[in-house]
Amino acid sequence: MTTAPSQRQDTPVNFLHALRDAGITGLLALGLFLPLIGFQTIQNFDNRLVLETRWPLLLWFVVLVIAGRLFYSVVILPWAARRRALATHRPLALPRSFTRWFTPAAIGFVIAYPVIVLAINGFGGAVKWIDNFGIQILIYVMLGWGLNIVVGLAGLLDLGYVAFYAVGAYSYALLAKTFGLSFWLLLPLAGILSAFWGILLGFPVLRLRGDYLAIVTLAFGEIIRIVLINWVDLTNGYAGISGIPRPTFFGIPFTANDDGFAAVFGLEFSPVYRTLFLYYLILALAFLTAFVTVRLRRLPVGRAWEALREDEIACRSLGINTTNTKLTAFATGAMFGGFAGSFFAARQGFISPESFTFLESATILSIVVLGGMGSQIGVAIAAIAMIGGTEIMRELDFLKAIFGDDFDPTKYRMLLFGFTMVLIMLWKPRGLISSRDPSVFLKERRTISAELVKEGHG
Repeated sequence: MTTAPSQRQDTPVNFLHALRDAGITGLLALGLFLPLIGFQTIQNFDNRLVLETRWPLLLWFVVLVIAGRLFYSVVILPWAARRRALATHRPLALPRSFTRWFTPAAIGFVIAYPVIVLAINGFGGAVKWIDNFGIQILIYVMLGWGLNIVVGLAGLLDLGYVAFYAVGAYSYALLAKTFGLSFWLLLPLAGILSAFWGILLGFPVLRLRGDYLAIVTLAFGEIIRIVLINWVDLTNGYAGISGIPRPTFFGIPFTANDDGFAAVFGLEFSPVYRTLFLYYLILALAFLTAFVTVRLRRLPVGRAWEALREDEIACRSLGINTTNTKLTAFATGAMFGGFAGSFFAARQGFISPESFTFLESATILSIVVLGGMGSQIGVAIAAIAMIGGTEIMRELDFLKAIFGDDFDPTKYRMLLFGFTMVLIMLWKPRGLISSRDPSVFLKERRTISAELVKEGHG
């Protein structure tokens, strides 16, 4: 079968129009970045605010925007036009060989990641890479998978997911410090308490959908944060809770004492042992979250979640109890958020309300949306890109030679985050992985196109 010659013709590029478009974009960028980047207020020796200008940095940003817009007009738009011309109605899916080997290869890599880092950086430099790029990313992968149950599978827009994260963290911190309970006992207890609060949230929102549901869940997250701030006698308010007991290796602490992990096993003391333990602990929790989610999707409750996501009225007409379906989704997602919160408190040793702001909920929801709602692999890739991208910006000190010694890349992470969101919404509006294999099929498994279902997956 041959393709028509008209479909193979390249789309002509109007360079004059592209230059004019890039110039207009540059003017808009100049007006936008002028108050944000061009001016900076600093405090002088007289404790007065002085306005300083940063014209070179502003010029760099405007030039980058113009170059990016010109590249988009000259390269990206013609490529997208050719792609639309050659597109068919068949769903775009990854090759079977890739999907078959990608998951085992990814699992093998995350298991061997600490060993690879230790081999490259040694014991001295491995702690940072395992902690910041391993443990931190896996926490958000687990949170993304937990929220994926509520948003991706059940279709319930939750903007207050950080509340369950906070409940798990404070439950572990308070019970561990007050009663001296172990981490292994408090981990499931924190998940149960978070699931209980998920049910409490589920009851008021049973009749709500869409934007109304989002507003109520957002309010719930803010209520939890305000309670943590104002209930000083219990939570210590803004000061937070410090001295939280750390998890042990079956009763063996990771200390430099004679009863510590290194001394018991005849090893030289190093903080890397505790970091390795925490890494594989959060990895096991993330695998547990993924396994339970995959299994639940194949059960009747999982199919009920997906039916609720597609059409709640049709779901009721089929005899599905939407009340129980919503409550199980909220409770299950909240439970995994509680697990992650208890691990976060045990890892940090200190928590405060500042760690559970709305920005955290927005970040977790963005991971789910960018990865592709309902896709486990997509959520993991989005978490690696967003959280790992933020952490890697701390290592870009060489940019100071271009933008000046006062340039701090981490200050612009939200700017890059927003820019990335815009690009993804233009390129893949339904997420990185917008199609997947169905959970239940008859005779033959066929990939479902993103255009055939409401949330971009089957």
